[in-house]
Amino acid sequence: MTNPAKLRPSSELFMRFGPTLLVVLLVALSLTVPAWRWGLALSLPLLALAIYDFTQRSHTLWRNYPILAHIRWIAEDLRPFAQAYFVESDIDGRPYNHNERALVYARSKGQLASHPFGTELDVYSDEYEWLAHSMAPKEGIAKEWRVDVGNDQCKRPYSAALLNISAMSFGSLSANAIKALNKGAAAGNFYHDTGEGGLSRYHREHNGDLVWEIGSGYFGCRKDDGAFDPDRFADTAQIDQVKMVEIKLSQGAKPGHGGVLPGSKVTEEIAEARGVTAGQDCVSPAAHSTFSTPVELLEWAARLRDLSGGKPVGAKLCVGKPHEVFALVKAMRETGIVLDYLVVDGAEGGTGAAPVEFSNRVGMPLREGLILVRNALVGTNLKPQVKLAASGKVYSGAGIAINLGLGADWCNAARGFMFALGCVQSLKCHTDHCPTGIATQDSTRQRGLVVTDKSERVARFQRSTLESFREMVIAMGLENPWQIEPRHISERLDSARADSVDRIQTFLAPGQLLDDPDSTPYQRYWDAARIDSFKEA
Repeated sequence: MTNPAKLRPSSELFMRFGPTLLVVLLVALSLTVPAWRWGLALSLPLLALAIYDFTQRSHTLWRNYPILAHIRWIAEDLRPFAQAYFVESDIDGRPYNHNERALVYARSKGQLASHPFGTELDVYSDEYEWLAHSMAPKEGIAKEWRVDVGNDQCKRPYSAALLNISAMSFGSLSANAIKALNKGAAAGNFYHDTGEGGLSRYHREHNGDLVWEIGSGYFGCRKDDGAFDPDRFADTAQIDQVKMVEIKLSQGAKPGHGGVLPGSKVTEEIAEARGVTAGQDCVSPAAHSTFSTPVELLEWAARLRDLSGGKPVGAKLCVGKPHEVFALVKAMRETGIVLDYLVVDGAEGGTGAAPVEFSNRVGMPLREGLILVRNALVGTNLKPQVKLAASGKVYSGAGIAINLGLGADWCNAARGFMFALGCVQSLKCHTDHCPTGIATQDSTRQRGLVVTDKSERVARFQRSTLESFREMVIAMGLENPWQIEPRHISERLDSARADSVDRIQTFLAPGQLLDDPDSTPYQRYWDAARIDSFKEA
């Protein structure tokens, strides 16, 4: 009796061997029938491919389904585009859905950003949250707001816009992208964070305000062995275009993770910006070598402030272990060295490349992280001295309003400004094959990004978003955005119940951690925090 397992349906046999047999037939006809000679141009490459598939040992599907299996690889490459344009609804896509991207595109181009026929969100699900408007909107308020960054230990405070360009390094972004972002920042009078990849010649070309981010690799201010170089730091930090210095402790997309830029990608230009050798691996350690305790971090920050000529110095972090945040504020109280600002980056933040486990499972989301850091500063009476910024999927006026209501003084955005540059969310950032010339060092792709055109879009997106934000403040009946409070923000608990955020989350009163930490939900973290170590007490 024949074993059924050994029987193969004709359709299966055709899928495996049919394409190859058809190619052989076409070759035979092309060789014997004069009118078919044109077929050799098509059939011979396919026959070579079939032979290669049969004999190679790396891909099982190619060996079992020669020629035909390549369709899978083609479909895999096209999948993000097909998903975005033909499969997803307007509100389904991630990290940013179609409506979110369309809003940025419209504002960057100066087009109408209105939405017809009502919201597409399910207002009785947890995807809906809302701001409390007033029956008496407040007309006649300021046209623009800025926030002064720099406490009394800072000699050269900076007046920051309420929406700025978040950290994106040259090397991750192309030269043209960096130039367009900085030219847009100069036109719109807001700042451009360099990212940890160093301050390149392209950041300097259009004289837009810069925040110089210093990561664990100390790019642009490092010695040959990778240690921090104070002299090189001072030379760059005292450039007038550099307005603030930011110590990168961690970022939302891959907190606590170092990285290696392979030598093959370290071009002469990248090597120049980072202060490394071209063609050699460029390492970003997971941890800083200049400090290992909260006190040492603050002492180094004070040194950076002096070396920069008294400019504001702050730190960026994605919140991980809460006791470490409380250790930092305790150290500020004990030493008297106070940072000028903190930037809270949420786990929803983006990056050019990160291990998927880190993106999906490490780091506190922006809302929870922002509230915790706000409470740490307010609860220790440090908030008047330490300004607080929020970064993580910020792209709209409503997002800015909510972040300020939760304790932020201003916001930074990265991907929003990438969309303004023309990013289509192709998810090719890590491949050097970005189709829009933004996240690539390929000069043939970069040429498609016209700096003068895209810089105007960058400035227009920032301006239009803040105009929308101002309209929301007016609708809420407030005089300025710092009057937005947690009680003005509501979210759903389930389809039948909703409440204001101040009834859902905890917001400490000034000095509460100092006066009565046991009355707070942070008591165990407060007790575990120590200024001489990031370890728990």
